[in-house]
Amino acid sequence: MDLKPLITLLAIVNPLAIVPFFIHYTQGFSYAQRRRTIQVASFSVFCVIAACALLGLQILDFFNISLQSFQVGGGMLLLISAMNMLNAQPAEAKPTTNEYEEGAEKAAAGSSIAVVPLTIPLLTGPASMSTVVIYADRAQTFWQHAALVGYGVVIALATAVCFALADPIARVLGKTGINVMTRLMGLILAALAVEVMADGLGKLFPILVAR
Repeated sequence: MDLKPLITLLAIVNPLAIVPFFIHYTQGFSYAQRRRTIQVASFSVFCVIAACALLGLQILDFFNISLQSFQVGGGMLLLISAMNMLNAQPAEAKPTTNEYEEGAEKAAAGSSIAVVPLTIPLLTGPASMSTVVIYADRAQTFWQHAALVGYGVVIALATAVCFALADPIARVLGKTGINVMTRLMGLILAALAVEVMADGLGKLFPILVAR
C-alpha cells in the first residue's frame, strides 16, 4: 500500500497547526458546541477529500484541463503552502486576508465556523484538493481509489483527535512546539511539491527527460 498520499495530505492539512485557530474560534463555546464543531469540521474534511478523489478527474475533463498542467499548477500550490509552513503558518492560510478575524466574528455571532473557515480554507484548501486529484489519477484499481477515500477517513479522525485534545496539545507543545512541527511538515511538503511539478513538466515537455 502506497502511503505517500496519506503522508502528503497529513503534511498539508496538518491539524496540529490549526489547533490555535480552533481554540481562538471556540472561546466561550459550551462543551456541546465544541463537540458539534469538531464533528462537523471532521466530517467536512472527509467530504472534501472524498469528493476530490471521486469527482476531481471528471471536473478536469469537463473544463478540458490536462492532468499534466494540473500537476504543475498543483505542485506550485503545494510549494506555496510549504513556504507558508516553513514560516510557521498554516498551509492554506493567506497572510493578506482576514480569515482569522472573520472566523472569530462568526463564532462571536453564534454562527458555525466548522466549515468556513476551519475546514475551508484552513484545513482543506486548493493545495490539498489538487493533491487528492493528482493521486486519484495515479490510482489504477477500485481498491486504490477506495484507499484514497479511506485516507480521507484517517485525516478526518486525526482532525477530530487534535481538536478534541486542543487544550492539552496547546499546553504540552506550546506555540514553539507547534511551530517546529509545522516547519518540519513544510520541509517534507516542499520536497513532495518539487516531485509533483517535475513529473508534470516531464510529461508536458518530454525533451526535459530525454537522454
